[in-house]
This record gives sequence, C-alpha cells and structure tokens, in this order.
Amino acid sequence: MATCNGNGAANISSKLQVEAIQTVIPLKITDPRFSRRISLSKNLCSDDLQRRFHMVLYYNKVSETDSGWIVAGWFKESLGSAIVESPIFAGRLRKLEDDNLELVSNDSGVRMLEANYPMNMDDFIELKKKENVENELVFWEDIHETSPQFSPLFYVQVTNFKCGGYSIGISCSLFLADPFVMTSFLKMWSKIHNNLVSQIDSPKIPAFYTPNYTKIGSSPNLSITSPKTINQITQTLIFKNPKNPLKMNNEFLKNLASKCVGETEGKIGKKISSNFTFLVNENFENVKVENYSREEIIKGESGLSIMSGNWDDLGADQVRFNEGNKAVHVSCWIIIGENDQDLVMITPTPNEDSSELNIIITVSN
Repeated sequence: MATCNGNGAANISSKLQVEAIQTVIPLKITDPRFSRRISLSKNLCSDDLQRRFHMVLYYNKVSETDSGWIVAGWFKESLGSAIVESPIFAGRLRKLEDDNLELVSNDSGVRMLEANYPMNMDDFIELKKKENVENELVFWEDIHETSPQFSPLFYVQVTNFKCGGYSIGISCSLFLADPFVMTSFLKMWSKIHNNLVSQIDSPKIPAFYTPNYTKIGSSPNLSITSPKTINQITQTLIFKNPKNPLKMNNEFLKNLASKCVGETEGKIGKKISSNFTFLVNENFENVKVENYSREEIIKGESGLSIMSGNWDDLGADQVRFNEGNKAVHVSCWIIIGENDQDLVMITPTPNEDSSELNIIITVSN
C-alpha cells in the first residue's frame, strides 16, 4: 500500500550515516543525443527548478545473500544499462537564449548514495507515522539556478537498516519525469537488474560492494537534507481522463484542470491557492510550465469525464530488485517549492497501449 501524503521534514537529530556517493553513467555513449524543450511562461525561478517527486520502497531481507549493500553494488551496472535504454534520465538541464530550458541526454549521470540507519526497518516505518523523518531516506541537492547544467536531476539512495532490511529512495525533477514515467522506468530497470544478477557466471558479491572498501559506520558523515525544502508537507490527488484527444489544446486542458481542481477542493475541504503552477507534458518531448490565477482556471461544469486514482495506480509493487521480494511498504510525495504554490500536472500515460491522461494535483498542507 502506498502512502499518499507528502513528507518533507527531517529529524533534527539525524542518525543516518552516508557511506558512499558515486555517479552512475550509461554503459554506452548516447549518440545521437535526445533533447526536450521546457517552455516557461515567466522568468525562471528557484521553485520551478526544485519541484520534484520522491518515492521510498522498503524491502525485507529475504536470504543470507540479500542486503541493500549487495543490491546497490549491482546498481552501477544495472542502472548503467537501464539508462542506455532511456538516456534522458542521465541528462541535465541547460538554459536557452530565449530564457527557456532544454533537457539534454548528455550522459552526465545519476547520483547514487549508500547509507546506514541504526534502527530496525519496522520501527522506522512506525516512527515515520509520528515524526517527519522519511526525508532522510531520499537525497536531493537543489538545482543551480544560474548553472543548471551542473546539477543531477535523478538520485537513488539505498539505506540499510539494523535488521537487514533496506530502502531504495528515489528523487527526480518533475522536468525529467512525472511519477508514472518514473515508475515505468523503475520497472524496466528492475527487470534488467534481475536478469543481470541471475546470470550463471555472476559472482555472489558484486565488484562495487561498499563494505569491501570502507568500514561501515566509520565514514565521515555527509548532510543529505536541503534546508530550503525540508519543512514542506504536501497532499497529492490523482485523476484520470480516459479520452486523450488528438490535440491537447489549451482550452481542453484548462477545462480538465477546472474539473479536477473542483474535485480536489471537495475532497480536501478547502480551496487551493489563489495562484498555481500548470505543468503540461504534451508528448514526452515538450513540457510547458505556466502560472494561472484560480479565476483563470475555475469554470462551471465542463462535462468532461474523470476517474479518481491514487498512488497505488503507479504499480510500484512491481519494482523488485530481488526477484520475488516485493516491497513491504511504499511512500510517495511531491515537493512543490518554497512559495507553496499549488501544482496541477497533466501528462499522458507512458503505456503506449493507453490513451489516458493523468492529472496530478499537489497542494501544500
């Protein structure tokens, strides 16, 4: 079962010990490179860059040869293979002369961390229901506003618990992927990972096995929380429109947003913010980011058909890096920025056989 509420605050007395940080690049050079234009309706600001999706998957230790250290040790190769298939995940943003952005698959890589947490995993899952500590299981470093080309857009953090269980924390910029696209990539990556480790000639211990290179618990610790965003708590509601028109014109998108915003306000019992960000991924090649007032979007009954969804629709339970070891718990949340401007995101489903649109509305609590 996926947890729906956002979780942004970090425990002041952090117990997390970061043991290793590395960058994973594609195993093959990307040629030709791919790019995605990101059109902004106003000048770029920090909040535009810091909006992101987080997911934490929790796994029990199922055998003597199963551990977060071993799983992470294989990630260098399996993730390197996965981003050969989807090189945009190792890309970076760059500014264009017209003040818009472009996402380029330049093989700069995915940032990966391995960490140790001196608590049993079940106890941590219970603790996070009372305290906002889950932010410690994901890594994010704010994207540089003036030089975004130097900032990773995708982070993976593997955290080992005292009991032998482990979590895999995912962080990605919403310019890179929405939650559905990110989960689709994770499913593909986990299949590549399992195929790799199941090969007959694969060693039991991977080459990049951190305990072989450092004494666990003795490494200089590194701060893994961003002070600009650690106190934000959000709530996300998901809707689906079963009919994807051939052309998603602006009027249709506004009507769709109006319908979903109305449903959201009815469910949460309050109005969303007077101004909000409208992020539309039209065809996985172009992203538009616009800002609207509530009055510009909210209209009367549109007659459009929508269905309510939730985080379980991502299918994150299919992300298994040890064949047969299903995540015992999944948490998902979206960070929308310092100014708490609510977010409406409209994206097509990554499933080629489906014409659904996903409407993801995130509001600050």
